[in-house]
Amino acid sequence: MADDKEKEPKQQAAGGAATPDPGATPRGEGTPQPQPKQKDKQKDKQKDKQKGKKPAEGQKPAPAEPEGPPPEPAPPPRLHEYYAQKVRPKLAQQFDLKNPHEIPKLVKIVLNVGMGDAPKNPKGLEAAVAELAAITGQQPVVTRAKKAIANFNLREGMAVGCSVTLRGARMYEFLDRFISIAVPRMRDFRGLPADSFDGRGNYTVGIKEQMIFPEIDYDKVEKIHGMDITLVTTAGRDDTAQALLRELGMPFRGESPVAVN
Repeated sequence: MADDKEKEPKQQAAGGAATPDPGATPRGEGTPQPQPKQKDKQKDKQKDKQKGKKPAEGQKPAPAEPEGPPPEPAPPPRLHEYYAQKVRPKLAQQFDLKNPHEIPKLVKIVLNVGMGDAPKNPKGLEAAVAELAAITGQQPVVTRAKKAIANFNLREGMAVGCSVTLRGARMYEFLDRFISIAVPRMRDFRGLPADSFDGRGNYTVGIKEQMIFPEIDYDKVEKIHGMDITLVTTAGRDDTAQALLRELGMPFRGESPVAVN
């Protein structure tokens, strides 16, 4: 019996692994390490979102939610509604136009200001750009010379003026203000000339002073200058274009203007 007891520890040492003691603590478990819980991780993510931290690279930022109700769309211009409801049927009946696409309409309005002394007076050009932006509500484009002219000391690419092209709602809104407010403020006004069409249905009128527009402050004007206003239509003839502008309220010389209601 004593020999059997002496052989047992030798066999355990030879095997290299002893049977674990049920009462002893296993290795590495004497000091258990705390593991973060999933709830704590979710709370940390919520805090990061509330603080407004930037997302990691490669991740798209979350779209910001709009505050309050969405903005209401702007109402259509008064002159555009008048054209669609009254002018179109009247022109179709007057010229016997069966196809609705043949009825003339406005395409764009171009305002052009020429400044011959722009190279010598750059501040005057800046003032003209600011005034044209106030009149139209759109940022003008500075026009530059296409070719050099030695007699005028003009080089290619020099600034010679500014222009604005209006389309859509801004076009009708500007034309409404021009006909009802600006034109009656002209000095010695007796009507606009009816012979300023180019033969293709486009009408151009020259303005001598920019003071006729109420957006211009008289005290801040550095120099009085004029401008050219061109109304481009889809009419291929002058008579249909003149009828279109007459029905929109354009006061031609020798004619009583149409009241736009």
